[in-house]
Amino acid sequence: MKKILILTAGYGEGHNSAARALQSAFNENPAIEAELIDLFALRAPRLNNFSRRAYVKVINTAPKIWSAIYGWLDRSPLVPLTFKALGSHRELLGRLVAEKKPSAICSTYPIYAWLLNDLRRRGQQFCPHYTIITDALTINSLWFRTPSAGWFVTDPDSGAVLCTRGIPAEQVHVSGFPVALAFADRRPEWQPPELTRTTRRKILFMINSGRSHALQIARALLQHRDWQITFTAGRDLALQQELKNLAIGAPAQATVLGWTDDIPELLMTHHVVISKAGGATTQESINAYCPLLVSQIVPGQEEGNYELIRRHKAGALTETPQAIVTTLQRIFASDAAIWQHWRANLQRFAQPAAARTIATTVLSKSAEIGD
Repeated sequence: MKKILILTAGYGEGHNSAARALQSAFNENPAIEAELIDLFALRAPRLNNFSRRAYVKVINTAPKIWSAIYGWLDRSPLVPLTFKALGSHRELLGRLVAEKKPSAICSTYPIYAWLLNDLRRRGQQFCPHYTIITDALTINSLWFRTPSAGWFVTDPDSGAVLCTRGIPAEQVHVSGFPVALAFADRRPEWQPPELTRTTRRKILFMINSGRSHALQIARALLQHRDWQITFTAGRDLALQQELKNLAIGAPAQATVLGWTDDIPELLMTHHVVISKAGGATTQESINAYCPLLVSQIVPGQEEGNYELIRRHKAGALTETPQAIVTTLQRIFASDAAIWQHWRANLQRFAQPAAARTIATTVLSKSAEIGD
């Protein structure tokens, strides 16, 4: 049985989401065993939890600081020197690779390519590794400034970005973002209700930003009798209760959910989703054919995610409660003409089978090289 290692990290849900989808796709082949590893959680779990919380706090409360950090990571020639602080991580990764003897390595987080190439420079020999880029268009150079056997990107324009930065075209694979296999295997009943004059418009609000702003948006959404709102509040029990209190007696119908694994089904059965422009959320909305209203953009990596939506005319930037309400009213007007147009655009450029495409390509190239 061939072993595939999939390396991820918890700094943003997109890396983990892509890794899980890849693992599922590889493991559909009975001759393959794909294992997912978060080296940062494995090596120093307490430090990892602290740094993840700090990352989330910075991007939500100090976006200008994060923008400056992101720009420095993209441009500075000194960045590789900082990876020397990850010597113990590199050594652990070397031991894992030597022990598990994979046929191929896939990474959904950019630092792994640097650690793997450092291991090679130190004399360790192992299989090719492939980088799955989870951002679109505004791609930090950390993703491609060090070699990989190949890079997988979300769309042709992102592929062109890599080629203009010197990556050979034959090493750039336009696969799409590896979303959960449920999007490719959608059930017939996983569709939003047909829009008629009496149909309630189903709106999914995935809350992943500040509580105060989220509650302002919730209050505005709940004032509309023709709307059916589903809130996902994650593990924030206090926020869940506040949302339930707001929904009591409100004109709109409302359902409040906590942490859920049913995001694919929710996206495919709602007409519109409201959320920040995270990599996973953006790509899942695309592959659910569910237009996205972007309520927040983290400077740097999320700017490209929104730009992808904008270029394909499949959503809008709506950063205030009033902008969200106004946009919803506009896209559902005139027999939902704008919504129908956005949904058709999504169906044209979605790639819901991306995880399988990547798995097939990696296995094929692994066979060509020979184990």
